[in-house]
Amino acid sequence: MENLDKKKLNMKVQWTKFIVIMILYLIFLYWINGWWGLLVTPFIYDIYITKKINWTWWKNAEKPIRVLMSWVDALVFALVAVYFVNIYFFQNYEIPSSSLEKSLLTGDYLFVSKVSYGPRKPMTPLTMPLTQHTMPVTGTKSYIEWPQWKYERVKGLGMIKLNDIVVFNYPAGDTILENPQYQAADYYQICYSFGAQIMNNPNPDDIEKDKLPKFYEMLYNTGRQYLRDNSIQYGEIISRPVDRRENYVKRCVGLPGQTIQIKDRIVYLDGKPNKEPDNVQYTYHVKLIKPIPDEVMEELGISNEDIISLNQSGVMPLTKKCAEELKKKKDIVESVTLNTTSFIGEVYPLNANTHWTRDNYGPLWIPQKGKSIKLTLDNLPMYERPIRVYEGNNLSVKNGKIFINGKQTDTYTFKMDYYWMMGDNRHNSADSRYWGFVPEDHIVGKPIFIWLSIDPDGRGIRWNRLFRMVDKIK
Repeated sequence: MENLDKKKLNMKVQWTKFIVIMILYLIFLYWINGWWGLLVTPFIYDIYITKKINWTWWKNAEKPIRVLMSWVDALVFALVAVYFVNIYFFQNYEIPSSSLEKSLLTGDYLFVSKVSYGPRKPMTPLTMPLTQHTMPVTGTKSYIEWPQWKYERVKGLGMIKLNDIVVFNYPAGDTILENPQYQAADYYQICYSFGAQIMNNPNPDDIEKDKLPKFYEMLYNTGRQYLRDNSIQYGEIISRPVDRRENYVKRCVGLPGQTIQIKDRIVYLDGKPNKEPDNVQYTYHVKLIKPIPDEVMEELGISNEDIISLNQSGVMPLTKKCAEELKKKKDIVESVTLNTTSFIGEVYPLNANTHWTRDNYGPLWIPQKGKSIKLTLDNLPMYERPIRVYEGNNLSVKNGKIFINGKQTDTYTFKMDYYWMMGDNRHNSADSRYWGFVPEDHIVGKPIFIWLSIDPDGRGIRWNRLFRMVDKIK
């Protein structure tokens, strides 16, 4: 039967198909530098030329098996195709929160290009396609942690530029609480917070400088032990591989090698102010005379989430333009004033007494690949996580001296580039100010355009946002 089928084929056409497919396949292998893929060549040759293997045996089977296998065949092909497309070319991403409003809105669906910055080769290869880390129905892990492959990135079309909007894996998502109710929370923030509460909220200013490292270590360990002792409520403490951590999207406001500082909410790079996004938002104290009408909310882009924030805390996020427009509506509002309140001790690094806040932060040098930094006990907390966690070194402090991989040192040379990411909704964004640098191996891709936008407040599809290019959103 196979020979008869083969005789019916036009072998010139088959050879043409085989040559075209092989040329495209070899170009792909050259691009990803994955010559192990040549092992598949004999099977491609058989599919088009020799046909020794009966790949479609089920087509001659009885009807129930034939129907079932036709669905299995289509499903397997679709999953494999989606797997490779998502890894090397593009994927869909939905904006889940308001951290980038009014630039990108909750409910925007983005076409994210992996090619723009170069796709990562699979780090956790055994993963169910179309899932990030959890199966949708069972709630179980959608990946197998073994094998874990080292980080490698294929050459892309360019590098991350200042003020690019970037999709990346959440760095602090390496450790989470297993209970779904707490998975989205910052595990490290929780540890330090519980530790402080258990120790009756001691003031770091009252602790001698040379004892601060031990103090913060005690805070963290106390909080972590509390979570372990209460695992029935919070779940077990688990870890996730780099590429299985939650996807975040923020704007890159600091590049490798730059020194970032925030002064009165404005970002400075190497001493010069960086241009703020056109739609940057801060929170404002708003006193209402009466509820804001729906038509005014729609006109000013005020969401139900903003109103909830106002009702609960007395502040709501607004662009400068919207704040000025709202002030003019004297029949609705009594006053609109910028919220300048910020708190010490809630920003990165959590284990240092910097007195930095979300609006006044730094200066802080952003690590660059191949560049060295002089380490001191003062700046070690800023770079401890990149050195220990992201670059896999054994870091310890003994008798006031720093040891890396068992050797005393006062310098470190970074192996990767790092970036500083912030949301445009500056007072409502969990970003680098709270969890630090984004390593290059966490970079996922670049959003290209909005292919769908659904208003979470029930106003339907936002047609005016469809196919808007993200690069045009400044």
